[in-house]
Amino acid sequence: MTSSTLVATPTGPDPWSATAEFRGRRFRASIGRNGVVAAEAKREGDGMSPIGIWPMRRLFFRPDRVTPKTALAVREIRPEDGWCDAPSHPDYNRLVTKPFAASHEDMWLESGLYDLVVDLGYNDDPPVAGRGSAIFLHVIRPDLGPTAGCLALPREDLLAVLAEIGPDGAVEFRPR
Repeated sequence: MTSSTLVATPTGPDPWSATAEFRGRRFRASIGRNGVVAAEAKREGDGMSPIGIWPMRRLFFRPDRVTPKTALAVREIRPEDGWCDAPSHPDYNRLVTKPFAASHEDMWLESGLYDLVVDLGYNDDPPVAGRGSAIFLHVIRPDLGPTAGCLALPREDLLAVLAEIGPDGAVEFRPR
């Protein structure tokens, strides 16, 4: 762990309630709806966040909604952006362009959850089919509800972390 690691630990009564810590500050957070799991046991669609330290690859952002400051690599999200979550597809766990025939997640969301979204280096070098995809750091739901396996923070807290994170930033999911 470095000073550029955002650490998420399950803490609440619900499996997804978590606390994230960064440089001595604590933030409310949400993780996967079913909590955390050892990375080697992670499976596509299980609703769990993989235990381990995962590098922040790049920040995607909605240019019509936010202009973030960060040392991370950045890319504007476009309406045609998607993320492949079809284990049998060669682009599994990769950014894709829509229309896209295989199963995928939309990156351009009206909900605001992906106004800021950091691609974490989980199962990406190379992706192993079925081991989980689209593990991100993104904006938390207004009701503080669960993610599908990601880490989510309130928008202002996420902006603050992104402004201070170094190019070697990482997210660590810890067990309860």
